[in-house]
Amino acid sequence: MDFSWDEAKRQRVLANRALDFLRVATVMFDGRPMMTLPVVRNNEDRHISIAKIDDKHFAVVWTWRERQIRIITARRARNAEERQYRLLFP
Repeated sequence: MDFSWDEAKRQRVLANRALDFLRVATVMFDGRPMMTLPVVRNNEDRHISIAKIDDKHFAVVWTWRERQIRIITARRARNAEERQYRLLFP
């Protein structure tokens, strides 16, 4: 699977949240259980995916661009997102 992202955004998220898009890309999309919901923003079809990494839940906002997964941002999952995930994957 191919991934892309805005490098300046990756550096901001890494500095502010200590979360690296490169790690998220390789770990979250490795086949582990993942909850994905559609999101529309700025007339673009996006997705938010929630998955568990090292006993913590994370959220990644992404879209398809030219056969690549374009990571828009990553963060810790919100409480409601984590609860939804736990209902699907107890």
